[in-house]
Order: sequence, then structure tokens, then C-alpha cells
Amino acid sequence: MIEILSRTELGRAKEAGALVANILHALKGRATVGTNLLDIDRWAKSMILEAGAVSCYVDYAPSFGRGPFGHYICTGVNDAVLHGLPTDYELADGDLLTLDLAVVKDGIAADSAISFIVGESKPPESVAMIEATERALRAGIAAARPGARIGDLSYAIGSVLSEAGYPVNTEFGGHGIGSTMHQDPHVPNMGRPGRGYKLRPGLLLALEPWVMADTAQLVTDADGWTLRSATGCRTAHSEHTIAITNDGAEILTLPTLVS
Repeated sequence: MIEILSRTELGRAKEAGALVANILHALKGRATVGTNLLDIDRWAKSMILEAGAVSCYVDYAPSFGRGPFGHYICTGVNDAVLHGLPTDYELADGDLLTLDLAVVKDGIAADSAISFIVGESKPPESVAMIEATERALRAGIAAARPGARIGDLSYAIGSVLSEAGYPVNTEFGGHGIGSTMHQDPHVPNMGRPGRGYKLRPGLLLALEPWVMADTAQLVTDADGWTLRSATGCRTAHSEHTIAITNDGAEILTLPTLVS
């Protein structure tokens, strides 16, 4: 299913996007050395419910997971890049943490992910990997405009990741979003320009470049959800929900909170 949102629905999408971004912003500020991943999940739950929103994850049970997910946020540490199930783990100095959050607010979903390093230790290779996903995300957004094709966005994203020296996995990537979290079209992180669905104003997309330092192969954790790098290398993931407008694209998942 591909949804094209009305002007009223786009207004609600902006509210949902701001909520997701503000929660991630707040959680990043709280995620310090010694923080337990289950505490992050509890904090996310509290903020989602307080805002009158609904988690996209708690009851989520797709074919690729051992569902339902049962938690309010995905937490990936170091080699865990996607669908990270929160566990009783305390963050250590230098850990690379990915937080991925999606909620529905007033009938519209928004989805975003951030990766950052916890504590004072900042391994240069990890910093470079995070920055590469952020550059790729900006490139994908810059390519998004009415009349462009999904392949144009995928090519822009993949070019940045490949030029930075990272293998690219196309099994999981970006996606359409609207009244539900995961919709068509699929937006792989590598593609050919001029191919695929033509973008229209009112379309929402969640773009999400993610990489693993030295492999494109994923393995599934024993929990049935968490996807890790096959070699145990570090990983990074950046994601925004955007709306296609008459002039280009608008990022909906930017925080409005003041640091």
C-alpha cells in the first residue's frame, strides 16, 4: 500500500515527527555510562504514553521477527544495527548506541533513528561511520522531490556509503510510511537512478542508511529480533521521516526541544 496524505494529514505527520525527534533527543541526553537499556525503554514508554501516542513496536509481529516485539524502542549496541531488542545491559564508555523509534500520533506514524557514542571515549572509526550514515541520509533527502524515482534516492544514499568504503546491504532499508509504520515503496540503500516509483507530493518516506564496518552480512540474535553484523564489527544507523512537497522534501523528524 502507498498512501498520499492530505494537507490535514500532513499537519498531523509533522506533530508525530516532532514527537519522535524530541523523544530521541531526550533519550540521547539520558544515555550515559551505566544506563541500562531497559531504563531507556521505560523512559520511551513513559514519554510516548504521556504524549497520547501509540508505540509502533509493542505489538509488532512481522514475518522477519519473533513477535510481538514487546518493547517501545529499538536499542542497538556496537554490532547490533537493526531491531535491537532492549536487554538488561548497562552502557559502557565508548559504546556505539543506536536508538530507533516509531510512534503513531493522531493516526499518522513517524519513524527516526540516531547513532551516537556513549561517554568520553570516541573511537575515530565509529565517529566516521556515524558521520557517513548522516551524510548518506542528507544525500537521499536532497534527491527527494516530485518526479524523482525511488532509485534516485537509493543511488544517492548508496553512493555516499560506498565512497566511504562501507559494504551496503539492501535487504533492509527505507520505506513508505503513513497511517502505518511500514508501507510501500521499499527504499533500498543502493539502487539505480531513474528506476522505481515516481515520488508525488503528500508521500511520506522513512529513509534510513545503515552500515556495518566490514561486512554486508547480517545475523539474527538468539532473541529472534536483533540483527547484528556477521563479523562482530561495529554498525551505525541514521533515519528521518520526510514528506515530499511541491518543492522538494521536508524533514519531519527534527527535534524542537532546546538542548
